Amino acid sequence: MKTTRLHIKNMVCPRCVSAVRHLLEQAGYRPAQVTLGEAVLAKDTPADPKEVAPLLREAGFDVLMDRAEQLTEQIKTALAEYLEHLRTARMPLTTSAFLTDRFAATYSHLSKVFSRTANLTIEKYLIRMKIEQVKELLSYGELTLGEIAEQMRYSSGQHLSNQFRQVTGRSVSEFRRDLMPKRMSLDKIA
Repeated sequence: MKTTRLHIKNMVCPRCVSAVRHLLEQAGYRPAQVTLGEAVLAKDTPADPKEVAPLLREAGFDVLMDRAEQLTEQIKTALAEYLEHLRTARMPLTTSAFLTDRFAATYSHLSKVFSRTANLTIEKYLIRMKIEQVKELLSYGELTLGEIAEQMRYSSGQHLSNQFRQVTGRSVSEFRRDLMPKRMSLDKIA
């Protein structure tokens, strides 16, 4: 008997790892290991990925059957780690160096598979991830735009601002204004 390795889409955080582990255990499987994007079932509870897929789909996850889809999901997981690397490393690697080191494959191959499967380039996907992280940091209201730009490795606040508008269609100011709770003037309170 051999182990079953499931490649799972939409796992983005530790809560997803817990949720997938819980779903598999509830269904009677014994997960030997669950990490972002992957679950390995113990030898004594093998499964056909097609049987497990509906169980995980109900919770918003998807079992990847195709090799290209699996690689694309692994690249997405690696890019999430790369964002953290960007924020914390003193001399961060380039995206291509980070990915080729991680996958032992040429960036050209990774890029081609990713673009074909995700209908988006790695660069555009990474920009969208960065902008989502910028939105999160803006929502906390603790950092200036310049501080966020520095933390996210933008050359300037203006560069971040321009990219934010390109991706979201709104300016940073408009985004911040929409985050503010709508207040009612005291004379309007009945």
